[in-house]
Amino acid sequence: MAKVNLNRIKSVLAEKNKSSKDLASHLGKTESTVSRWCTNEVQPSIETLYEISKFLEVDMRELLVATGK
Repeated sequence: MAKVNLNRIKSVLAEKNKSSKDLASHLGKTESTVSRWCTNEVQPSIETLYEISKFLEVDMRELLVATGK
């Protein structure tokens, strides 16, 4: 099965001119963990997604890929 992109964290970081290192530092996570979220290898918890949205000053929904429905 092909890998499905579920989040847009990498795109939103770029739009906000923030680095994954900035995000990792803010959340107290490793850069490796944030990198895995950015490549959609793993997904952050809902709670962490909320913290990411606050850091990036966006609605949580902007961090998710739309389902088209």
